[in-house]
Amino acid sequence: MAAAKTEVYVALLRGINVGGKNSLPMKDLAKMFEKAGCSQVATYIQSGNVVFQADASLAQQIPELISKAILKSFKISIPVIVRRGEDLVPISQKNPFFKKGGTIDTVHVAFLAHTPAPEAVKGLDPNRCTIDGFHVQGSEIYLHFPKGLAKTKLTNQYFDSKLSTVSTVRNWKTLLKLIEMTQTAP
Repeated sequence: MAAAKTEVYVALLRGINVGGKNSLPMKDLAKMFEKAGCSQVATYIQSGNVVFQADASLAQQIPELISKAILKSFKISIPVIVRRGEDLVPISQKNPFFKKGGTIDTVHVAFLAHTPAPEAVKGLDPNRCTIDGFHVQGSEIYLHFPKGLAKTKLTNQYFDSKLSTVSTVRNWKTLLKLIEMTQTAP
């Protein structure tokens, strides 16, 4: 019987090593992925970005497996969202804010654990934060923060509660680096 085909994936963890909270060493995180059965594991910066190889069945289980491992070892509850590496380029090409004057420093993307229901998306308040912008497309939210991310009302908690899912945000530079890492993975 042939082995299952492996692909490159990216795991995006929310809320680790931010502001001195939820400390989780990247070497320990990488070991958790290896113990779960992933190969070619690499981390990027301290905020929970992991590129790895796995078959589709294992990749589907990674959010639960890694969240449980973190809870057991570090006593913190961390959401984990996974995307196929090959899906990051199309995600990067669909950002509407670059056409509206957004720059690499003001544009972000929120990755959602699940695609929200259309009626939930319609329920989002387009005027919640008039200076900032958002655009939901599938299981991503494109964000534009002209004055920065620190004081926006477009938070993970807002989107999670309104869309009944879990989100984690990455700046555009991180997204571009993750694309590079997935394309150079063996």
